[in-house]
Amino acid sequence: MSSQQDIKRRVTSVRNTRKVTKAMELVSGAHLRRAQARIEDLRPYADAMEQLIGQTARLARGVREPLLERRDVQTTAIVALTGDRGLAGAFNATVLRRAIAEARGEQAAGRGVVWLAVGKRGVGSLRFRGVELDGVWQGFTRRPEYTDAGGVAERVVEAYRERRVDRVLLVYNSFQSAISQTVVAQELLPFPLGDDDRREGAVEGLMTFEPAAEEMLSTLLPSAVETAVYRAMLESAASEHGARMTAMRNASDNAQDLIARLTLEMNRARQAEITQEILEVVAGADALS
Repeated sequence: MSSQQDIKRRVTSVRNTRKVTKAMELVSGAHLRRAQARIEDLRPYADAMEQLIGQTARLARGVREPLLERRDVQTTAIVALTGDRGLAGAFNATVLRRAIAEARGEQAAGRGVVWLAVGKRGVGSLRFRGVELDGVWQGFTRRPEYTDAGGVAERVVEAYRERRVDRVLLVYNSFQSAISQTVVAQELLPFPLGDDDRREGAVEGLMTFEPAAEEMLSTLLPSAVETAVYRAMLESAASEHGARMTAMRNASDNAQDLIARLTLEMNRARQAEITQEILEVVAGADALS
């Protein structure tokens, strides 16, 4: 059995650790509330924009726009969105596992894979595995801005238009709640048109494009891709804060349980020392008599 002093030092160490995890839980909770408000404000706009552009592209049949072009997939670009920091449970690991699984599926089908990574954790892990990265962005995942999404969107749009890739997958954690995040592999390009063709024939004859449909879509589609990337970044940021808050809460609870066990062990050690001292006193008294 450990000595009373050793156990007391362990209790002090665990208590100090619990103070840190509790503080990190509170900080993550504050960040989560702001991140959740941002993504909830953006979702209706992003959904409406995707629906509008999808309808416009379907109605403007025959328009030659590279971002709408479906072609045989020879090379797929995978964009993995992770965080810049750890201590968030399985947040980063689940994204990387899904991205690697998607890459293996593409390679098994005889397709090439181009990697792009957002977040220091994803960049470090992929480089450790020997993956060559075509694009790297980091340092802003806690609070991404629209300009951060613009850099990523510009790179993938350029690669798709130049036919260096034929498909772009965006892998990230979609925010459900503080304790629930779902990994999503979203096809970013070619731009999704959806399958809602209701009343399309009735509207098509009445639709007039000004400026021309080609010019309008060439401007709107890159903006729509930027919005989709920005939405994914906000989803990922909220998920990261939620995962970290949950992980720190679990760590604080485990620390409290460990303190309770160590305190019980310390009390047993103290009682054993007292019992030993009493036995020694009794033994000494018997020897004198």
